[in-house]
Amino acid sequence: MAKIDMAKTDNAKLDTTKVKEVLAQGVKVVAEVKAVSAGAKVGLAVVGVLQVVFAFLAFWDLARRDADEVVGPKPVWIPVILVNWIGPAVYYLFGIRHQR
Repeated sequence: MAKIDMAKTDNAKLDTTKVKEVLAQGVKVVAEVKAVSAGAKVGLAVVGVLQVVFAFLAFWDLARRDADEVVGPKPVWIPVILVNWIGPAVYYLFGIRHQR
């Protein structure tokens, strides 16, 4: 019976060690985020907003466009557009039938 209690105690020590390691990594990440300058944070925010707007406009265009104006089935383009930056660009370049 004493051996079982010791095993539980060893597992508890191991678990607390893992928790401490994970918390230490989290502290490092927070410190790195705080180290980013205010200008860089604003720049990242602007880029993020632009990406969301680009995807929104692609979804809006897909919803309003007739099915015969879209290359392939319209539902196929939904996951494509969800790919950051590349998806909306691919939709605009290759997903719309352009009249020439």
